[in-house]
Amino acid sequence: MISAMHPFMYSESSSKDWSDILKKPLSFPFLQKNRKKNGKKEDEINKWLNAAQRVVGCLWTIAKNEVVSKEAQMAVYKSVLTPTLFYVCKAWVCQEKHKSIANAVGLRYLRNDPPHFKSVKREEQSRKCLKMDVESSRSYIDELYSPEPDKCMEAIVCLKNSVIGSNRQKGSVITQGVVPRLLQLLGDASFPVQIKVEATITLGSLAKGTEDHVKSLVGLGVVPVLINGLLSEEAKLVESSLCCLRTIFEYPCAPVDLIYRDDHLPLHLLNLVPHSVSNQVSVTTILKAACKTAENQNLLCGQGAVQTLAALLCSPHYKVQMPCLLCVANMCYKNNKVSGENFVGPATYGFGSDHDIDMTRLSITIHKPTCKQRTSFICIYCITLCITKQYQYLSINVGCSFGGKSVPDLLVCLMARDKPSEMQMAAAKCVTYMHRAGALSAEDPKILFKTLPCLVRLCKKDRPWEERVSAAETLAYLTEVDTELQRLASISNHLVPTLAEFLRYQPETPPDPSQKQIKIAQDLMQAAFKAFASLGANDEDIRKKIIDTDNLMDQHYSSPEVCLSAVRCLHSLSRSVQQLRTTFQDHSVWRPLMQLLQGASDDILTVASSTLCNLLLEFSPSKEPHPGVWSSGLVVRAHSNMAFQAEQKIKSQILNNLGTDQIFRLLSDPEVDVLMKTLGLLRNLLSTKPHIDHIMGLHGNQIMQAVVLILEGNHGAEVKEQALCILANIGDGETAKEYIMANEDVLKKLTDYMVHSNVKLQVAAIFCISNLVWREEPGAGERQARLREMGVYKLLQQLIATQDTLLFDKVKTAMTQFSDS
Repeated sequence: MISAMHPFMYSESSSKDWSDILKKPLSFPFLQKNRKKNGKKEDEINKWLNAAQRVVGCLWTIAKNEVVSKEAQMAVYKSVLTPTLFYVCKAWVCQEKHKSIANAVGLRYLRNDPPHFKSVKREEQSRKCLKMDVESSRSYIDELYSPEPDKCMEAIVCLKNSVIGSNRQKGSVITQGVVPRLLQLLGDASFPVQIKVEATITLGSLAKGTEDHVKSLVGLGVVPVLINGLLSEEAKLVESSLCCLRTIFEYPCAPVDLIYRDDHLPLHLLNLVPHSVSNQVSVTTILKAACKTAENQNLLCGQGAVQTLAALLCSPHYKVQMPCLLCVANMCYKNNKVSGENFVGPATYGFGSDHDIDMTRLSITIHKPTCKQRTSFICIYCITLCITKQYQYLSINVGCSFGGKSVPDLLVCLMARDKPSEMQMAAAKCVTYMHRAGALSAEDPKILFKTLPCLVRLCKKDRPWEERVSAAETLAYLTEVDTELQRLASISNHLVPTLAEFLRYQPETPPDPSQKQIKIAQDLMQAAFKAFASLGANDEDIRKKIIDTDNLMDQHYSSPEVCLSAVRCLHSLSRSVQQLRTTFQDHSVWRPLMQLLQGASDDILTVASSTLCNLLLEFSPSKEPHPGVWSSGLVVRAHSNMAFQAEQKIKSQILNNLGTDQIFRLLSDPEVDVLMKTLGLLRNLLSTKPHIDHIMGLHGNQIMQAVVLILEGNHGAEVKEQALCILANIGDGETAKEYIMANEDVLKKLTDYMVHSNVKLQVAAIFCISNLVWREEPGAGERQARLREMGVYKLLQQLIATQDTLLFDKVKTAMTQFSDS
């Protein structure tokens, strides 16, 4: 039967070398020895012959083509050579730990360097292979440094096979210092390309280990060497380099800045897209990871990435579409130029109408189910040449239409229910980012009837938890600023109860859940709070619906991330006056908020203090000061709201706990916002005559000194206006007036600001003068006489001719008080 195959195997084949390769397995002595004299085959020979039968279809391909493809060679290798080698080495070679040796021998044989089997017994051959297995881990690393290409090649293959599927072995190889030798081989022009390809594949296998392995590879300088490999003229080396880079760039430790070190590298990557499906997957994955800033987005956009990605959305390959979608999302995020002018708006590139290419026709060709892979590559290559402006005589209309559909329309198609759910999620995220970047309006049907329902649907319990988290967070971003989207989402497909289920997630292995289960629960809670915060940002009814969720107000969270999102949700809900008067007061939510202020991060402090500000405006239980908490400038706004229309007891406690030293520190803060809030706090403290006199009696000198510091400092007009308003409040007190009248420096400053070029400062100064000379107050006559001597009345007479209405009213009121004295 073996001899009967010969005529078929060599007929019409023009590749003599390949015919020789096929002949050699049949001449192995051990195959001949295993035949019985009567011509019957043993069972093991039957296995080999059955395996050989599978090569028939491949041999027809060989007979019809002048050049045998690599795919055909590999098919023959897998169908004939591998079973043969496994047969030789007895049953033990089929064990997993010995397969790498058999594969290495087979690959060496495929490179026209067959092992020289002699007429030996199978037992002897088995012992030889066993010895090779024991010594291989020691010998192949030594041979890796051999100057002989053949030995070096064999060592790399053995190394590659040894690390496949074993993270322990990967770590061992990295720690033994083998990686620098592989990098040296990649940079040595004297070694054959095939060695470089195998070395690159080995590096890619090492990168498929743990994140620590990838960090080690990055630290050893693998990425720059791989980037240099992209410049090779050998397609196989380029493809293997891209595959290794793709694996590395899937980790956050990847040095993405190296992609932009050479401005032409992104363009070169885009030019590699049409060569193969593998290149398409690799390039989109690399660009997805490397697109992190607006500068990255604009650079990629300028080099034609938008049009390339839009074309790849039409790819029939799922593994191409997914990284492409994620790359589109990263490019659109918070970038109106990329989203609006490129992915959504029209764009034209061209150099002459005589050689126009119909982009729609090309993209339709790519999209056809009957389109062959080679035809698809040619079309994508043509598109890439045009959009990167390398073919000067072509012009195309791109940017908004592929396959007769706009890019947003293509994304909507990928949100269809018959698509994989992760693809729906990625497409919805792209459209969401386009909307938030201003490229699509909230009224667009793609948003209202496609994206929003898709995200709500993906939050359901039957979806994987990763998709539920991503969908809820994306939905929060989509609805964050638009009231109508918030309203529509809240009534879509029971969204609020669905999100409430996020908070009630129970680990699968109670009572001692694993770290992974705890992480899942925390991510779900965080996503739910983000969505609730966006939904309840504006509408009172939605807030009521969220707050009525069972156990929402009574939960306590230890994770800082969950805590931050929960406080942000609470901050959003606290904008409701109705809820402040009912639910929030019933649950005493201010108590855990005040606990958060101790030792929390700046983000939590900021949101918690803002929430407290809302709480303090409405109901009194929160207005009781909490010792030791109110010492941070981050919560000075809460001080101010606490003091607003508060009782004198509370005001005194605030001032005592805060202390004049703290006030001086806050008044010297470089942040204008902190300074303004501190002055606002003083104004709220110094309101109502009895409160003003009481507080000035206790801290009058310190407060006057603080105000003078502001008026003498290098501050803006809005800050000094606040200080003058504080003086006006002090001037409204009965006994507190004397702190101003006894301070010659302050009186001089008031007269100076009466004639200031800023009208607001004039108004504030004259308002203070009016309070000081008010005729119904005891001692008004003496104060008016004192101010007349300082020329205040003459200044008022000069200002009465002003054209400013507000200033005129203040001047007239002050002069009336003087006239009646």
